[in-house]
Parts: sequence; C-alpha cells; structure tokens
Amino acid sequence: MKASSAQNQQTAIKASYFSITGNALLAILKWVTGYFGNSYAMIADAIESTTDIFSSVLVLLGLKIASKPADENHPYGHGRLEPLITFVVVAFLVVSAVVIAYTSIENIHTPHPLPEPFTLIVLGPIIIWKEISYQLVIRKARQTNSTSLKADAWHHRSDAITSIAAFLGISVALYFGAVTKQPMTGPPCWLRGLFCITVIKSSGRH
Repeated sequence: MKASSAQNQQTAIKASYFSITGNALLAILKWVTGYFGNSYAMIADAIESTTDIFSSVLVLLGLKIASKPADENHPYGHGRLEPLITFVVVAFLVVSAVVIAYTSIENIHTPHPLPEPFTLIVLGPIIIWKEISYQLVIRKARQTNSTSLKADAWHHRSDAITSIAAFLGISVALYFGAVTKQPMTGPPCWLRGLFCITVIKSSGRH
C-alpha cells in the first residue's frame, strides 16, 4: 500500500529527529575525546558533527514548512521550499569544510602533543554507527522521495568517511611520534589528519 504524502512527511521528520539526536551525541563524544585525548584530528571531526547538527535542523525546519497545507499566499503548497533547503545545507557544509581546511593549514607547523591511543578505540564504533545511520536515513529518503533527507543521509556517510580519515591521521601521528619521540608537526600530523579530513569531506557529499 502506497503511503500518503502526510505519512511520508511524518516519516521524513522522524528521520530528521534521529539525525539531530545522533549528531548531537556524537559531537559531544568527539569534543570530549578530542580534548582529553590530545587529538586535533578528533576535534576537527567534532566540528564536522557539530555542523551536521545545524544542517539537520535546517532539514527538519524545511520538512515541517513543506508539509504545511496550501494557503492564500501559497496556493500550490510549500513543497518548493525543500529543494532550496537542500541547496542551503550543501552550501553550509562546503563553508564548514573551507573553515576546517584553513584551520589545518594555519596549524601545520605548530607542535602538538601526541594523541592518546584510546581515541582510536572511540573512533571505531563511531565509524560503524555513522554508516548504520546513513543506511537508515537513506532508506527513509528513498521511501519518502525527500531530497533534503537524502542530503542529510549523505551527511552521515561523509561523517563516517571523515572519521576514517581521523582514525588514519591519529594512527599516523602515533606511529611517527613513537619513532621520533617528538611532538608532531607538519604533514604527518595535520595534512594527513585534518587536511585529509577536509578534502574527503568536500568530495564525499556529492
């Protein structure tokens, strides 16, 4: 039985609440882990999750407005707002990628203490959860034919990819740090960590 438009809207809205809650919890976890684990790659990943909270909120607002019935000023309804929200969300995330790139370049030659190994233990389950989140939300996006929800699903996928990049960046920092016994600077720490995260983030959304 084919779901009604109202049912599709409610399904999409519930999926958006799922995204907001998940992103908020993961952002807190990443910020805390990055701070206490001396991991600037994890902190950059936390920035990614924080921007995803705001983008998911935009998606939610767009879905709620688009679900409103037609009125005198909008005789054909509010459905045209959803593609606009999708565009705004993508633009918002591109800007956040540029900010992370700028920050990483600024700190390339700044010595930083080695990250703690436990940050890798935290990142592992996060990567798995974000991929599961992508699968759940993209399924709802296809079910409801929602472009903004599809964009929100890809936020989860890109976050999983950036977390993998953070995992690799931390691993590289720990390896080179163990070899040199020195604080990390330059490409091994920042270019392979934060800058790598930004590049993958920018390309992985499309």
